[in-house]
Amino acid sequence: MTRSPPLRELPPSYTPPARTAAPQILAGSLKAPLWLRAYFQGLLFSLGCGIQRHCGKVLFLGLLAFGALALGLRMAIIETNLEQLWVEVGSRVSQELHYTKEKLGEEAAYTSQMLIQTSRQEGENILTPEALGLHLQAALTASKVQVSLYGKSWDLNKICYKSGVPLIENGMIERMIEKLFPCVILTPLDCFWEGAKLQGGSAYLPGRPDIQWTNLDPEQLLEELGPFASLEGFRELLDKAQVGQAYVGRPCLHPDDLYCPPSAPNHHSRQAPNVAHELSGGCHGFSHKFMHWQEELLLGGMARDPQGQLLRAEALQSTFLLMSPRQLYEHFRGDYQTHDIGWSEEQASTVLQAWQRRFVQLAQEALPENASQQIHAFSSTTLDDILHAFSEVSAARVVGGYLLMLAYACVTMLRWDCAQSQGAVGLAGVLLVALAVASGLGLCALLGITFNAATTQERMGECLQRMGTSVVLTSINNMAAFLMAALVPIPALRAFSLQAAIVVGCTFVAVMLVFPAILSLDLQRRHCQRLDVLCCFSSPCSARVIQILPQELGDRTVPVGIAHLTATVQAFTHCEASSQHVVTILPPQAHLVPPPSDPLGSELFSPGGSTRDLLGQEEETRQKAACKSLPCARWNLAHFARYQFAPLLLQSHAKAIVLVLFGAFLGLSLYGATLVQDGLALTDVVPRGTKEHAFLSAQLRYFSLYEVALVTQGGFDYAHSQRALFDLHQRFSSLKAVLPPPATQAPRTWLHYYRNWLQGIQAAFDRDWASGRITRHSYRNGSEDGALAYKLLIQTGDAQEPLDFSQLTTRKLVDREGLIPPELFYMGLTVWVSSDPLGLAASQANFYPPPPEWLHDKYDTTGENLRIPPAQPLEFAQFPFLLHGLQKTADFVEAIEGARAACAEAGQAGVHAYPSGSPFLFWEQYLGLRRCFLLAVCILLVCTFLVCALLLLNPWTAGLIVLVLAMMTVELFGVMGFLGIKLSAIPVVILVASVGIGVEFTVHVALGFLTTQGSRNLRAARALEHTFAPVTDGAISTLLGLLMLAGSHFDFIVRYFFAALTVLTLLGLLHGLVLLPVLLSILGPPPEVIQMYKESPEVLSPPAPQGGGLRWGASSSLPQSFARVTTSMTVAIHPPPLPGAYIHPASDEPPWSPAATSSGNLSSRGPGPATG
Repeated sequence: MTRSPPLRELPPSYTPPARTAAPQILAGSLKAPLWLRAYFQGLLFSLGCGIQRHCGKVLFLGLLAFGALALGLRMAIIETNLEQLWVEVGSRVSQELHYTKEKLGEEAAYTSQMLIQTSRQEGENILTPEALGLHLQAALTASKVQVSLYGKSWDLNKICYKSGVPLIENGMIERMIEKLFPCVILTPLDCFWEGAKLQGGSAYLPGRPDIQWTNLDPEQLLEELGPFASLEGFRELLDKAQVGQAYVGRPCLHPDDLYCPPSAPNHHSRQAPNVAHELSGGCHGFSHKFMHWQEELLLGGMARDPQGQLLRAEALQSTFLLMSPRQLYEHFRGDYQTHDIGWSEEQASTVLQAWQRRFVQLAQEALPENASQQIHAFSSTTLDDILHAFSEVSAARVVGGYLLMLAYACVTMLRWDCAQSQGAVGLAGVLLVALAVASGLGLCALLGITFNAATTQERMGECLQRMGTSVVLTSINNMAAFLMAALVPIPALRAFSLQAAIVVGCTFVAVMLVFPAILSLDLQRRHCQRLDVLCCFSSPCSARVIQILPQELGDRTVPVGIAHLTATVQAFTHCEASSQHVVTILPPQAHLVPPPSDPLGSELFSPGGSTRDLLGQEEETRQKAACKSLPCARWNLAHFARYQFAPLLLQSHAKAIVLVLFGAFLGLSLYGATLVQDGLALTDVVPRGTKEHAFLSAQLRYFSLYEVALVTQGGFDYAHSQRALFDLHQRFSSLKAVLPPPATQAPRTWLHYYRNWLQGIQAAFDRDWASGRITRHSYRNGSEDGALAYKLLIQTGDAQEPLDFSQLTTRKLVDREGLIPPELFYMGLTVWVSSDPLGLAASQANFYPPPPEWLHDKYDTTGENLRIPPAQPLEFAQFPFLLHGLQKTADFVEAIEGARAACAEAGQAGVHAYPSGSPFLFWEQYLGLRRCFLLAVCILLVCTFLVCALLLLNPWTAGLIVLVLAMMTVELFGVMGFLGIKLSAIPVVILVASVGIGVEFTVHVALGFLTTQGSRNLRAARALEHTFAPVTDGAISTLLGLLMLAGSHFDFIVRYFFAALTVLTLLGLLHGLVLLPVLLSILGPPPEVIQMYKESPEVLSPPAPQGGGLRWGASSSLPQSFARVTTSMTVAIHPPPLPGAYIHPASDEPPWSPAATSSGNLSSRGPGPATG
């Protein structure tokens, strides 16, 4: 390295200071903390020396390692599955979800596509033929959607969900039913003949026009086909389902329609129907018994007269049900239509997604813009697309954020002296942190931690918060903060917290190992006086670093941890032999610009902590033109803190004002905390002003319905627990949030359907027995139902003697108490599942294990046909319910607590059950979210106190830090209340992480206060002077990174991330630079060291300020030709030698002496840069 030019002129009277001028330690209990801190600093010093010796190698290996880890981002997986994101890990909901998937598989039975129609004029009645005509137009357009994929055309009839398709032995009828069987569409149009237009199936019979639901009369068709085929079983099936005339017996919405059937009630009168009257009580699909759509599923914003009759409504809803990808794959597997395309479940999923997207697009475009009504469409694919868009990282915003931070870092590090400017260091620091963030995220991907919407939106604002003099302390606290946030048992936020902790760790390694290597290379550039950034060129200006050691070292080495005095001089140095003090002789005014007046006198240290502060000007100003900087260039944040901010803040009246204002703000925040509500609705996530947001808003307002199920598990005997099952159903049905069925309809549960079916076939048997069509030895002349009852009544359940004909008249399939005989329960279940597909589908029982298939043939009287295989004991079954009126999170919590209480009571009766559905998946977290939040914050504050107390070795200071951090958390929580931010897992993580992030703003100031000397006021001012610039730079750089989030089209990101993190940053800045210095100046701990120099009679120390205040103006005791040297000092501590510690010579020149210094240069090297 090129050596600095020698200092050519020194005052002839200069003598070096004597050894007795060394500072001494403050005796007492503070020795151990100082010794331990010096030992730790010695370790860091050894590490820094090693890095400086091998800076090129360290930089190369560090960049290589970080680059390799960053490649792991190629393996990153963005998780958008809501269940995987929001269900608490290890919770009862997680266990119940696992049980459901274990029994039924991964997928739901169907997916929903919805149309909601509202009037463009707020509050207008929508129950008019004209409004329903527009609804028909939109629904018909959507139902005719076709997509072409894999060389095939896919329409609604191919992919829709069909409930309970019966198995018919007659092949012709079976094929016709397969083509005609209607899709499940819940629509108000089903109250009218026009509902048949949404069904796209058709069949062909010779001599007849194409059979469609618009012209199909099932009763008439069976009469026509009766002479040609035996359809008695099929006729009974239709009669049980109460199909009747299907759609052709319903009124026409527009009786003038040419295709309105003659059987329609208003066909001849040509009068428009009373829409409100027809929709009152709901509508039916093609089966009146099993397909009843309640009013709440079809109409929103209803109003009734005093008698309860429907008068008006403000919204209509139609719901199209599609098969799941698994069902679609199974349906077409082996079919001739897909045998040539390599049919797979992935292709089935692609078909469904393409159809759903087209469905939404055409439905939204179905009505003209000037129509009086508006259509909102939504599908499950739309929700997935929203989550994908929410999880995408905007490359432009990321690049923009880093460009802003690069520009800020470069500008703040630039200097007028080209050689001493460090703009390249600023650029390298930002890029290094960016690489560390990328490597941390890559490591997360390699570890299998999935990415989600939370983890991909927040890291932009965290880039430059790792810099500062207390890197170890702040990094440990940040990692502890995010690890404590992982206590929130939500997978999405736990993944985010772990990723953030890993990213902080990678950034810590980069700052501690790689960045010092960059600084070492920059130090070589500056020593060689080369330009900043363009380091290949020499600088026309130069500067020099002069360090003065106040004593001569006899062994010419500087042990690790020894005290040293670093003086910043810009002129000739001089030492008075009598006073043993180093002073500075100011040159003539023509050669040196006088320094500005110091409002703090000479009591404050010069700004330290950066090599660019130890600069001197070239001595040969008489031979060369000096490179003088402009007066404005001397201003910086440290200058502002020293001369303006600290003197103003630390006045008594200013302290009082600060305490009052922060106390008032804390009280206001406590009030704001009471305004915070729990919850996170989809309307909060979806961008406002979009069609998706309009649909979700309309759905939340008019159709806040949720399909849930009461699941019964294994582990108990269903056959002997029927009464407990009925009681459980009754208890659950009585909950406030459960939508009750119409008074005219039986409960829609498998146990009720099963019992009613048994009672029906028992009644048929009794009639056949009484008429003699069924006897003890024959049932062939009886009805189909009577024959089924005959077979069930003779079952004994005994493997040795399975049949007992004497039971035909001595037992009933359902006893007087309405219970099924336990010995018949599982055999009857087999018969019901095989014989009543419509009832089974309507019950949504989802039995596991599924009962065996059993075909009934009335004309087969062999013993094998008489034996009925029993179903296996049930391990899974469910009762369906509808929840309504759930608007706020409190409503969901109340419903969840009621459902859980009902299941707990059933558990006492021996029935193992649990509720299932989206409210229990995504809202149950709010039962314990606030408890998890308080627990995590309390644990983190305790951890922060322990970490700060151990590393600072001062519990007093650690307590003040924790007090300020707790205030920040409470105030951030209160501000969230005023901003309308609801409490969910994401704000909880931000609140918990705020404790660790707040450490960045407080530890620097506290450490500066702790390691300086003087009164509390003076030490607070010194701490501000040293830390104001780095803390402010960190806050500004964070705000620049967050600025990119403000441009997001997701209002959720703007409010929940940008606003919350911006408020957190501003709170940290205010508490760290305003409140904490005031508290330290009042309640701060005593100094760890005191200065014990003997003052010179010629250069007297200024009198101590009265009352602990700051003294303004320069010392009057100093002669005009002298100025006190401002110094940064550490204490002379001699810890044990460290293994591998770097010991280097103090100087290559001879020891200081008057003779040597008269013609030589004056320089020395301490163990590291000065710290204050």
